[in-house]
Amino acid sequence: MHRLLLVVGLCLSITLSAFAKEPAIGLRTALQGFIDQGELAGVVTFIGDRAGVLDVQVLGQADREHDLPMRRDSLFRIASMTKPITALGIMQLVEAGKLSVNDPVEKHLPEFKGQLLLDKREGDTLTLKKPSRPITVKDLLTHTSGLPVYPAGLADVYQKRQWTLKETTLAISQSPLMFEPGTKWSYCNPGIDTLGRIIEVVSGMSYDAYLRANIFHPLGMVDTTPYPTRDQLRRLAVTYGKKDGQLVPTPGGVLDTPAVPRHPVPAGGLYSTGDDLARLYQCLLNHGTLYGRTIIGSATLAEMTRNQTGDLKAGFVDGSVWGYGFGLVGKSQGVTEHVSPGTFGHGGAYGTQSWADSERGTYMIMLIQRTGLSSSDGSAIRKAVHDAAVTIRRRD
Repeated sequence: MHRLLLVVGLCLSITLSAFAKEPAIGLRTALQGFIDQGELAGVVTFIGDRAGVLDVQVLGQADREHDLPMRRDSLFRIASMTKPITALGIMQLVEAGKLSVNDPVEKHLPEFKGQLLLDKREGDTLTLKKPSRPITVKDLLTHTSGLPVYPAGLADVYQKRQWTLKETTLAISQSPLMFEPGTKWSYCNPGIDTLGRIIEVVSGMSYDAYLRANIFHPLGMVDTTPYPTRDQLRRLAVTYGKKDGQLVPTPGGVLDTPAVPRHPVPAGGLYSTGDDLARLYQCLLNHGTLYGRTIIGSATLAEMTRNQTGDLKAGFVDGSVWGYGFGLVGKSQGVTEHVSPGTFGHGGAYGTQSWADSERGTYMIMLIQRTGLSSSDGSAIRKAVHDAAVTIRRRD
């Protein structure tokens, strides 16, 4: 029955989008302009609402060197757009009564017991002290834990995925905190990776197996994975950067997948497609339920998508605040001037973006593969898609 509901839901979404959308001519023109200006090789965008997809734009090339066009089902490294998905996994376990956001991390990962705080640094000498309290799951979800970035030696191992998630988390647990937990906002990949390890310990499943069983499979997200197959990689859009003013292929860095990867990178290791992400964000607009399947309760999702960082300066563009795993629009301005306060989502290191505006009932997905943008979250490309998302409406 669940499988039948999934198929019916998918067909309904496709049918609605076929006859009930307003063409986004202005958006297509704007996106083509970025390609013509040499800012992008190609782009895929989805705009939708609670009922399904309203508009899809597929422009440019996935691989300029081999003259391969961008496709609707092109695969993208979504980088930090992985973070809210990791947070959803954690909050499912909270709903199941297996942990609390207020749990000290050391309750589930004993290696964090006795973690110290950097008191002062004088030359090569560090003075450490006991923090006022241990870090909590909530601190990890909101980037307020004080965990440091990966140190140079560990970062190299991390990027090559040579360690397991267990080994990487153990290593970061031995690093001193940079500030008292809960007192500052500081974007923290190790914190989100630690959440991934908590999912493994609490659920008894590997991180990727847990997400596949509890999020991806229920929503029909068949192309979302930290370990793409050879066939999926044939659809992977090339990542480009700028050199001497021209777009050139650039290494994928932390998201490169070695022959035998040992680390799924909960902070930024997923690959996905526009259709997969559209299903996820349509589900979130429907309070956590899609095609008769609930992946997260509405009350829990409401907690995830409200301001959990108070007056702390958070995010990468003005007006941002933070929820559990999601960035939020606290005050609409600049790139978010036309979306509603409370709009939630996340960007990625390669310029990808995904946001849901609950007040208007719309979502936007923007998939590109571009390094070196002055601000991924503050890009003019993101603003163009946001602006289009608030104007496209379903016909009666």
